[in-house]
Amino acid sequence: MSTWRDDPNAIPPWNERPKCHCGFRTWLQVWTDPLPQGKKGCRFFKCPDIDDDFKACTFMQWIDTRPLGRVSLKEEQERRVRQQQICLKGKEDELKRRRAELGQREAALKIQEEQFQAREAQFKRETEEQKNWYKEPAQSSTSDGRNKKGKFLRSTQ
Repeated sequence: MSTWRDDPNAIPPWNERPKCHCGFRTWLQVWTDPLPQGKKGCRFFKCPDIDDDFKACTFMQWIDTRPLGRVSLKEEQERRVRQQQICLKGKEDELKRRRAELGQREAALKIQEEQFQAREAQFKRETEEQKNWYKEPAQSSTSDGRNKKGKFLRSTQ
C-alpha cells in the first residue's frame, strides 16, 4: 500500500503535518532552486507564517532525500491548488477556533455584567435602607412627655 511519502503528488493529511515553533501546521512545498545540488524536485514542509515585517518563518523539514522525478506543469498547478485548499482549511479551522473563543468570552462578559447589575441593585437597596434608617420620624411636642415650652410634664396618677 502506497503512502503519501511515496507518492510525489500526494498531500499528507493535515493532522500528520509537523508544527513549526510558530504553532502553525506546515505547508507542503517542492524545492525548485538548482541549489543545493540534488534537492530540486524534493518535497519539504515549510511554515506558512509571515510576520508583520513580511519575514517568513525559517522552519523547514525535508520529506524526500532525493528528487522524485520531474513534475509536469499540470501536476504542479494541481499541487498548488491543493496546497491553497489546505491552507484555506487551516485558516477556516483557526477562524472557527477563534469564533468559539470569542463566544466563550462574550458569555463570560454577559455573566459579569449580570453580576455587576445585581450588585448595583443591592447597593441601591442598601443605600435606600440606610437613608430610611437615619431619618427620624416627625414627633409631636407632647409625645415625648414635654409641654410646648420644653418642660417635662408631671404625670397625674
